[in-house]
Parts: sequence; structure tokens; C-alpha cells
Amino acid sequence: MIQSMMRRNRNAQRSLNKVISIQAKAMTSTTGYEFETLKITSPKQFIKNVELNRPDKRNAMNTTFWKDIYNCFTKLSDDPDCRVIVLSGAGKMFTAGLDLYENEIFKSLLSSDSQDSSRKSFKILKGIQELQESFNVIEKCPKPVIAAVHNGCIGGGIDMIACCDMRYCTQDAWFQIKEVDIGLAADLGTLQRFPKIIGNDSLYRELAYTGRKFDAEEAKSIGFVSRILPDKNTLLEAAILIAEQIASKSPVAVQGIKVNSVYSRDHGVYQGLEYMATWNSTMLQSEDVGKAVSAAIQKETPVFSKL
Repeated sequence: MIQSMMRRNRNAQRSLNKVISIQAKAMTSTTGYEFETLKITSPKQFIKNVELNRPDKRNAMNTTFWKDIYNCFTKLSDDPDCRVIVLSGAGKMFTAGLDLYENEIFKSLLSSDSQDSSRKSFKILKGIQELQESFNVIEKCPKPVIAAVHNGCIGGGIDMIACCDMRYCTQDAWFQIKEVDIGLAADLGTLQRFPKIIGNDSLYRELAYTGRKFDAEEAKSIGFVSRILPDKNTLLEAAILIAEQIASKSPVAVQGIKVNSVYSRDHGVYQGLEYMATWNSTMLQSEDVGKAVSAAIQKETPVFSKL
């Protein structure tokens, strides 16, 4: 009996040590990613989960958020331990969009003062461009970004996930280009990216002009999302699983695909081909090509160095 108890204690200690080891690894892999409005974790090797973390405010985008999202994705772009990013939201909703109550940037831009109108316009212009860049960095990040949307995704949330490479959502997800209802045209990317994603200019204009909600099924039917999952847990599991598959590939190849995909979207076919030829004139010299070919011949799984 005593021996049995000792064995149980040893097993319990080993389990505890394993948990501590996993927690320590997770803490180490997210060192330097401390943000007020975002929570960064590493669910798998080379994968970072960026979670909007204002659940009590429905993850509304306040003053601090804009700095956090910019600094976070700028850092992830250069992090060799990150190959794929999952973008999710804490709490009951993905995001309610712009926080109209706690947003000093927005208030200062629209404040009524005696400043000359042209000078005030320059100030507003700079402010809008800074906000735009907070989302542009998601698209400029060379690592694929998978948006995992549950429940509502409103206003600025559409701007944000339109910058992502892939979009998954839950069955209860709904979307809304809300800006028209507060008297402005969306100015952080929806009007530029959304119509190119769905490829239906008529429907895009309908959604932008009316601000009506569209649900998960409609979002999938128009190509805005590619997968619908039953609930949030299943959604995150699916996003992390596909992220793990992508992370196992050559980071040189994956990042080359993203950079050239974004470039080709905004340029003609022949310009895209010329850019691709220039890109691969250097990237085909990567050791990853040899590793991948050798592994395929030997029916092994290649392991690629950090980039």
C-alpha cells in the first residue's frame, strides 16, 4: 500500500513538472508581448495567438488598442519563433468595433475648436493615416494571419479581418459595416479590401450603404469567410490546426507566397510575374528547396530552420 502511494505521488509529481515545463515554455515564447488590450499566447510551436482582450467592453477598440495592435504585429513580423498568427477575441463577442466612449484619438480628431480648417484637416489626415497603419501592419506582416471570429464583428472589426489572409467563423457569427450608421464612410480598409475579397461590387455597395448585418452563411457564400465552425472552441481548434500545417512548411516559401499574393492583388498580371521572377531569383537559392526535395524523395518530413 505504501509503495502504491509512493508511485502515485511520483506520477503526480511528474505530471506537475510537465505542466510547469509547458507553462514556462509558453511564458518564454511570449516574453516581450505584454499589451493592455491584447493577450499573446503560443498554443503550438511557431504559432502565436493574438487575442483581443477587452471582454468586458466587447473588445471595443479604444485609444490604447491602436498602439497595441501596431506594436504587436510589428514585433511578430520580425519574430523568428512566429510563422503563423491566429487572431481571436476574448469573451462573448469578437469585437464591437470602435470604442466611441474611450477613444481620445477619435475625439481629438473631431473636436470643435477655433483652429483654421485647413490646419485642422492636416491634423485629421495624419490621425486617420496612423489608424490605417495600425491595420496595414497586419497585411504587411509576412506571416499568414488567420482570423477566428465568433459572434459579432462590427465596423472596425471588418477593417481588421479584411487585412487577414484567412477568415474562419462560428455559426453564430455576424458581420456589419457599421460606419454609415454613425455618419461616416469606413476609412480603415473595408472599402478598399472587402470588395476585392468577395468579388461582388453590387453586394459590397449594398452592405456598405445600408449597414445591414450579414450572418455566417452569407459571409461564406460570398467568400468573406472560408469555414464555419459550430462554436468558439471548435473554431480555435480548427484555426490552430491549419496554422500548425502552415507552420510545418518552409517559412521562405510561405512568406514568399504572402508577399507576392498581396503585391499581385494590387498590380497587373505581368507586373506580378515580373515581381515574382525577381523574388524567386534569390529565394530559389534557399536551403529549404533542397531540404523539401530530399525529404519528398526519402518520404520524410522536412524540418526547416528559423527565418
